Amino acid sequence: MPRRRIGFWYRFAAVICKPPLLVLLKRDWRGMEHIPAEGGFITVVNHNSHIDPFAYAHFQYNTGRVPRFLAKSGLFKKGFVGAAMRGTGQIPVYRESTDALSAFRAAIEAVERGECVAFYPEGTLTRDPDGWPMTGKTGAARVALRTKCPVIPIAQWGCNELLPPYAKKPRLFPRKTHHVLAGPPVDLSRFYDQEMTADLLKEATEVIMDAITRQLEEIRGEKAPATRYDPRRERIEQRRRTEAQARNRAAAAREAARREETAGREGERGQ
Repeated sequence: MPRRRIGFWYRFAAVICKPPLLVLLKRDWRGMEHIPAEGGFITVVNHNSHIDPFAYAHFQYNTGRVPRFLAKSGLFKKGFVGAAMRGTGQIPVYRESTDALSAFRAAIEAVERGECVAFYPEGTLTRDPDGWPMTGKTGAARVALRTKCPVIPIAQWGCNELLPPYAKKPRLFPRKTHHVLAGPPVDLSRFYDQEMTADLLKEATEVIMDAITRQLEEIRGEKAPATRYDPRRERIEQRRRTEAQARNRAAAAREAARREETAGREGERGQ
């Protein structure tokens, strides 16, 4: 999107957000040449800090193609924040309601209007212990396969060093660097014009997450784990561990009771 169409609210948000970002973070931004100069497209970005949406938006703003984020619907109802969210054209996500699909439709419409829609495919801050991208949700793949638009993988690192995931206090010193690396479009052509089944969407999403992870590997100079962290699998494993611990405690309690009963009987016989 040309800069002349960025609009008042985005420019106003930039005036507020850019100065503190420039103070808090140095910049190592690469790959801007992969951001399409025109036409609708999707960016898919990893998420490892509450600050990184602002820092990533700063990067994207400087390309002249501002992103439309998918954000929780509640943010659109909060006074000035809500006005800014609406004014900058962000897309509300209504979770677990009859309007849950409206974000999907709005994202498609935005892409078809020639805009950039930014997805955090993980859906939340990464829970991977080392900050690598987790398994992704299928929303970005759905929009990409429906519109056949370019999908630009973007990895970022550094905001998590300023404000680690789920931390309440930033680590201001030494000054951190926000690293961004945008890559060439993800090739999803082999998935086009096929029935959009759950398996197809899952496979396309894995291709997207692999592309983001490769970008992050280049930034960090190391290889990601062979198996991606899966919050759902971890919840299942945690439930199994909890149930196993409960069974073990119950068995130990039964054994203790049995021993106490046996000791009591032996004591009675000895009297």
